[in-house]
Amino acid sequence: MFSVKAGRFITHIRRLKEIEEPVANFFASGILGLKEKLGPILWQFPPNMQFDEARFENLFAMLPHDCEAAAEVAWRRSGWLKGRASWTFDVNRPIRHAVEIRHFSFLNQRYIDLLRAYDIAFVFADSAGKFPYTEDATSDFIYMRLHGAQQIYTSGYTDAELDWWAKRIAAWRSGKEPPGARRIGPKARKIKSRDIYVYFDNDVKVQAPFDAMRLAERVGIAEGKVDERALRRAKDREDELHKLVEGHRVRHGRKARMTKPE
Repeated sequence: MFSVKAGRFITHIRRLKEIEEPVANFFASGILGLKEKLGPILWQFPPNMQFDEARFENLFAMLPHDCEAAAEVAWRRSGWLKGRASWTFDVNRPIRHAVEIRHFSFLNQRYIDLLRAYDIAFVFADSAGKFPYTEDATSDFIYMRLHGAQQIYTSGYTDAELDWWAKRIAAWRSGKEPPGARRIGPKARKIKSRDIYVYFDNDVKVQAPFDAMRLAERVGIAEGKVDERALRRAKDREDELHKLVEGHRVRHGRKARMTKPE
């Protein structure tokens, strides 16, 4: 299942100003062609974007929650997309949305209420403490992005840390919340179950796929065991690459940097 990230033109450049046409272009880009493989759509915002209730409610109000509504939005795409747009679909499936924010002004009850009103998930983003984190469940599914426990994008997860996440996932899957859940407001209403989407983004040192496999074992959905030797080989290759890049940049008078841009 693929979780498509919405275009940065909407979230980072326009910053939710005058976005009706860009949003239509996004839904006309062919994503409905993923059919049953289309997972929740991720709307990620830059660290310097603060909470603006009017702008976010404007976005939320125009987001479609099924394929038929998405096709209606896509129909209003830009004229220059003629011949390149696609919004056909085979079955009218639900469409889910999740929002990842990275400014602490969003940690307020008004934002949580807004998400719940439009049935949009607050992304639980583990970022080694760099960005805001709360565990308010605002939809009937949970969307998690694990960027790294100790160092964002780089560090892997220990067995103890993955055990901790697995216990929380078990609670959310059963429609409950884990003990000591970090919330801004009151507890979400209890439901029978929740779907859980977990994405590892600590890929600078090839940690992500192996951490994902180890977590899958803990939550009972693994299809095979983690190959520890393959993990060590991949990490060794990544370390060699880092050393080569660092040596090249130092020789050319540039500071070595092998982390993701924000």
